[in-house]
Amino acid sequence: QGQLVESGGGLVQPGGSLRLSCAASGFTSDYYAIGWFRQAPGKEREFVAGSKRSGTYTYYADSVKGRFTFSRDNSKNAIYLQMNDLRLEDTAVYYCAADQNVITSTIRSPQAYDDWGQGTQVTVSS
Repeated sequence: QGQLVESGGGLVQPGGSLRLSCAASGFTSDYYAIGWFRQAPGKEREFVAGSKRSGTYTYYADSVKGRFTFSRDNSKNAIYLQMNDLRLEDTAVYYCAADQNVITSTIRSPQAYDDWGQGTQVTVSS
């Protein structure tokens, strides 16, 4: 069983930036689909960004397209989410998740992922 640990969350003003990191251990993340999800209070967990295993194509939620950038550093077994132009509605707990069997049709579904990190809080507030 692999482990995922997120970091990099915090408090930021609207328009600001944060870079989230997800450190993977116990497995080679390049062989897994990785997704970033978020969950705001009272709302369901939603897909933010992700890519299939060894994938060069990244998928984004429409709400973050053009503002967030997903990336992998296979040499560090880490995954990142660069978040720019943050908005109040981006406030949530952000999670990274991994699974070997995610395909295009399921990459946006939280139920498709078996391994999850503990989450990191992102708060956008003036």
